[in-house]
Amino acid sequence: MATKNTAAEIPAMKENFAELFNEMFGEDKGLEGSVVKGTIVALSDDYATIDVGLKSEGRIARREFGFNAEMKVGDKVDVYIDRYEDKDGMVVLSREKARREEAWNELEKAQANGERVTGVIFGRVKGGFTVDLSGAIAFLPGSQVDIRPVRDVGPLMGTPQPFQILKMDRARGNIVVSRRAVLEETRVEQRSELIKNLSEGQILDGVVKNITDYGAFIDLGGVDGLLHVTDIAWKRINHPSEALTIGQPVKVQIIRFNPETQRISLGMKQLEADPWANVEQKYPVGTKLMGRVTNITDYGAFIELEQGVEGLVHVSEMSWTKKNTHPGKIISTSQEVEVQVLEVDPQKRRISLGLKQCMPNPWAAFAEKHPVGSVIEGEIRNITEFGLFVGLDGDIDGMVHLSDLSWDKSGEEAVKDYKKGDVIKAKVLDVDVEKERISLGVKQLSADPFEGVAQDVKKGAVVTAVVTAVTETGVEVDLNGLKGFIRKADLSRDRSEQRPERFAVGDKVDAKVTSIDAKTRKVSLSIKAREIDEEKEALSEFG
Repeated sequence: MATKNTAAEIPAMKENFAELFNEMFGEDKGLEGSVVKGTIVALSDDYATIDVGLKSEGRIARREFGFNAEMKVGDKVDVYIDRYEDKDGMVVLSREKARREEAWNELEKAQANGERVTGVIFGRVKGGFTVDLSGAIAFLPGSQVDIRPVRDVGPLMGTPQPFQILKMDRARGNIVVSRRAVLEETRVEQRSELIKNLSEGQILDGVVKNITDYGAFIDLGGVDGLLHVTDIAWKRINHPSEALTIGQPVKVQIIRFNPETQRISLGMKQLEADPWANVEQKYPVGTKLMGRVTNITDYGAFIELEQGVEGLVHVSEMSWTKKNTHPGKIISTSQEVEVQVLEVDPQKRRISLGLKQCMPNPWAAFAEKHPVGSVIEGEIRNITEFGLFVGLDGDIDGMVHLSDLSWDKSGEEAVKDYKKGDVIKAKVLDVDVEKERISLGVKQLSADPFEGVAQDVKKGAVVTAVVTAVTETGVEVDLNGLKGFIRKADLSRDRSEQRPERFAVGDKVDAKVTSIDAKTRKVSLSIKAREIDEEKEALSEFG
């Protein structure tokens, strides 16, 4: 049966409880929230039991000491007293909080003395990274990671390295650190010392710090130098990343150094023999050799002849027949091809190469197979204002000029008798292998009618012709296939009869041949001259 305490008994109970508490904890009750040294009195797989000198012992999970921590009974360790008693009556201890307190104490000392601290970047957060400073967590802004922007921070994470404390607030638990400040300070010290000993021609070890389109910046240990893309290798490099990676150790030579501006130009290829030395002797003009296609452009292709030596095959030297074809449709990158050396310029480091010169010349082959005077057969590929283009062996064309289409028609008239795709025969008139031109003729397949008739028609002879056209200036006539013309003034001896309209198409006229022009294939005739000759003859006979 429960009993009630009287009012007088309550104060007495409070006094007894206070005495009991003091008896259990005494003056040690002020240790709560502080770091004390304890002794490991027992170890299990998961926990370490620690005696900190209080009435009760405490337990700490072994993981707080680290997974690989070596511990044994009797070891002294610093622990943080969180609470005097948990539900099991044990003191609540923390090794992690002890480490944090220790870290904060050390960090405050370091900040006060301007000293660097060691930490490990272990995580990413908005605007930067988190750094473990021996138990205290600090913030590393992205702008404070390095002197220059860093694309890949991966290599920096998980590695102990020095930092400078920029600011810290223990009450709020905030710490801001900088890796950049440490690098800048170290850089100034190293740069000053290094600059004193630099000279052109000097060979140094460095590390690729940054890569741009035009080259790479090399850290020489406190000072940076520029390795231009053209000085990386003797061979042509489109982008520095083809040969270098950030963080790569390299050996370089100082090729230019300006002490005033402290600008350093570096070279890697200068450490190797120049492959262009004696290039004229190695690759004389006319030599044929194999090479590898390294790059293809609109104007040609670059061929590597050896490491560091490239030549250009201009688009015009790619193929005998594919004149307007992009080089990429003829060859491909990395393809092994045979080329011929056309020209070597050691000063400009240029070698002109030819691809087509290693293939049969279709014009030379045609000239050998079809000499001038032979007859060929081909398809009309194109018709232009100049004439017909006929497809020939070797994927080349020959041209029939308008003037070589017909003996008796003008070129403009004769060309109307042909269409694209027609297969025709033609005679080879001329082959110019150097200019890559073949002249053909259709009319030459038959004899020139002018020559036959012209042999029968002599200057001064009187012939009979047929009127084919009447014009204001005279009369056009046909003379057995030859074109003739009688001028208005030659139509009659009598001026009143010198009228073209007196004549009609189909009329036959007798006239004297006054001239024969083989070039224009025309005969000039005169009725007037015939009449004068006849009158002289009559006078001579009857006079």
